[in-house]
Amino acid sequence: MKKALGTKPAWIGKFVRALLRSADANVIAVDWVYGASGVYYSAVENVVKLGIEISRFLSKLLALGVSESAVHIIGVSLGAHVGGMVGHFYKGQLGWITGLDPAGPEYTRASLEERLDPGDALFVEAIHTDTDNLGIRIPVGHVDYYVNGGQDQPGCPSFLHAGYSYLICDHMRAVYLYISALETSCPLMAFPCTSYKAFLAGHCLDCFNPFLLSCPQIGLVEQGGVKIEPLPKEVRVYLLTTSRAPYCVHHRLVEFHLQEPRNKDTRIVVTFLSSNVTSSVKITIPKQQLQGKGVLAHPDPQCQIHQVNLKLQASHRVWRKDRTTIAGKLCTAPLPVHDNKKMVCLPEPVNLQADVTVSRDLKITCV
Repeated sequence: MKKALGTKPAWIGKFVRALLRSADANVIAVDWVYGASGVYYSAVENVVKLGIEISRFLSKLLALGVSESAVHIIGVSLGAHVGGMVGHFYKGQLGWITGLDPAGPEYTRASLEERLDPGDALFVEAIHTDTDNLGIRIPVGHVDYYVNGGQDQPGCPSFLHAGYSYLICDHMRAVYLYISALETSCPLMAFPCTSYKAFLAGHCLDCFNPFLLSCPQIGLVEQGGVKIEPLPKEVRVYLLTTSRAPYCVHHRLVEFHLQEPRNKDTRIVVTFLSSNVTSSVKITIPKQQLQGKGVLAHPDPQCQIHQVNLKLQASHRVWRKDRTTIAGKLCTAPLPVHDNKKMVCLPEPVNLQADVTVSRDLKITCV
């Protein structure tokens, strides 16, 4: 596992303890601090060397009776490609490789033999959290989780003056997400979609295609919870998180249905409130259409949400106040949405005036 700036990562011990509590397994932490420190491109050259050394060690374990399919390699950053190298040496017969924000520089255009790819194990997954900087953009597994779109994680600094934290926070979020998934029962579930934008717009609400409704989940869940054979490859899946542990949220579809179509786009901000948390989503209803939808992520279970606020966004009119009014119906359902049976709608239509917040009680039963 890669160690930043030549120092032992503080998370290693916590990671190992979480693994031991979560699984009946032997855990081996690889210390390659001297090979991973210093100039990045020197560390890249050491990936093959480390892959060979780990493969030699692994061959001794296999000679003692360990099954190839029982081996699970978890690699961080460059360590993900080390895992891919080891898997390549064993012709893809190792059981499982997890790449935690696999390194991007020097690997985006690398050959399959040089980087992590779906052929390196029976199941390969990658958790992407920093695709615009230190992490790799392309999918490299059977399932690739793009957390919050794969970049700019909530709670991480967004300005360069934050120094080292700015450089490493997004990249290391994959590690802390995985530890949290081991330590808590709150599921980090994701949904396949063509893009992050399409996911946020509510176009990908279940996991039927290609997973036949078995939505993938971060953590020590066999094949990520995907129950189909053969496994599809390089499937991009998306999820939202909070800014701190346990990170998990409850994804909800939110819809607004206009009573009458309009000649312009309609934008409505919908906010869910629980005891001390608010979460919002902006819904756009295209002109001459009646329905708009989006995905809202709330940290509390659905039965703890007690109120919804709605606000029609005003048009930008400098010379006079926007007095637009609309009427419509608000509905919501938890993801994944397999049918409309779980859809909950406000009992009465809502009248909205531009820039005026309207509150309604929201009662949703817990499953």
